[in-house]
Amino acid sequence: MRIGPETRALVTGASRGIGRALAVVLAGRGATLGLAARSASELEQLAGALGGTGQYVPLPCDVTDVDALSEAVTRFRTLANGLDLVVANAGIAHYGPFATTPFERARAMTEVNWVGTLNLVSAALPHLLEQGSGQIVIVSSGAGIRSFPSAAVYGATKAAQRGFGEALRHELAGTGVGVTLVYPGEIATALHDHEKATMPAWYRGGPDAVPAEKLAERIVAGVEADARAVYYPGLVRVLRVVHGLSPRLGDRFLRALRGPTAAQRLD
Repeated sequence: MRIGPETRALVTGASRGIGRALAVVLAGRGATLGLAARSASELEQLAGALGGTGQYVPLPCDVTDVDALSEAVTRFRTLANGLDLVVANAGIAHYGPFATTPFERARAMTEVNWVGTLNLVSAALPHLLEQGSGQIVIVSSGAGIRSFPSAAVYGATKAAQRGFGEALRHELAGTGVGVTLVYPGEIATALHDHEKATMPAWYRGGPDAVPAEKLAERIVAGVEADARAVYYPGLVRVLRVVHGLSPRLGDRFLRALRGPTAAQRLD
């Protein structure tokens, strides 16, 4: 798929972080955008700030509400006269030991990160199959490759996205619809602004992490190449290889990089 003025793209979690950065890059290509997030005011602000020549449609909705999300997809497809690219990016994080994590927080991560992805793909896929073309992007995480201590539920939601996307790519072979999985490392976003003081010692994110704009450019390149996966920064790909060869070796690799809190056990 070549992304340009003819592209009609819908991005969830568009108001902040990776979603916002991706919206900026897509707008720079002239794409027509459906901007989905919970905050109507933030979406209106984003739509007004985007440059380019495309049409920008705010779609305030909650990805955990399958009916509202389906209505948003249908509305955008009607206004844009089609749908070419769907990005499941909406996500939240609450870090901390599972034993002391309130169940409501664990369930919220599951519903937004994983069920939200399921809801979006369920709503958009029939349209893509009907036209026989399009691309689905699922923004997982390096934590979907190897889950980290104090991020057990978050990692589980990202691993669910990974398993779903890997199988879906094969299921859609020959339909004209592709699937690209994205595995970001620590990106400079506001994802952890609510818990900065309690982040685990292995965490290296924050404002000095990799800019979201660079990841957005990689995602666009991956879509245009119908890439199976996008890993950024490159160390995430190394983790995929090392952990895939041996989880024990992966633990030692992470312990060397991030200290003992990244892998308390080495057995």
